[in-house]
Amino acid sequence: MNWETVLAAAVTALCALLGTYLSNRKQTAIMEFRLKMLEEKVGRHNGLEGRTIALETEMKDIKAQLAHVG
Repeated sequence: MNWETVLAAAVTALCALLGTYLSNRKQTAIMEFRLKMLEEKVGRHNGLEGRTIALETEMKDIKAQLAHVG
C-alpha cells in the first residue's frame, strides 16, 4: 500500500464524516422547527378548549335563567 492510497482513503473518510454530520445537523434543525410548530398548535387548541368550556357554562346559566322566566 502506498501513501497515495492511504491519503485517498483518509480524504474519503473525512468527507463521509463531514457529510453525515451536516446531514444530521439539518435533520435536527427540521425536527426542532416541527416540534416548535406543534407546541404552538397545541397551545392554540388548549386556549380554544378553555373558551369552549366557558361558553358551555355560560349557556347552561342562560338556559337556567330562561327556565325560571318561562
